[in-house]
Amino acid sequence: QVQLVESGGGLVQAGGSLRLLCAASERTFNSNVVGWFRQSPGKEREFVAAIRWNLGTPLYADSVKGRFTISKDYTKNTVYLQMNSLKPEETAAYYCAAGSRWSGERKEYSYWGQGTQVTVSS
Repeated sequence: QVQLVESGGGLVQAGGSLRLLCAASERTFNSNVVGWFRQSPGKEREFVAAIRWNLGTPLYADSVKGRFTISKDYTKNTVYLQMNSLKPEETAAYYCAAGSRWSGERKEYSYWGQGTQVTVSS
């Protein structure tokens, strides 16, 4: 069972930056894809970005392209999400997830962390 632990959330002003971390207990075939999702109260959980442990090209939601960067560190089994130029409407709980299929669909991810809160003040 792959375990994922997020950290790095917090309060930031609009236009500011945060870096989220997702520490995985292990890297397996069934968890080769690591993604970030976010969910605001009353809204559906939405895809933000994804990366594969064994390949380099990431995947981003259109809304974050050019502002967010997903990266990985093999030695630490950790995936990062650098978020720049944050907007108040991006206030949400951010979740790390892992799965075996290269996808932005929530249903393709089998393992989920507990989430970390990001609050962007205006």
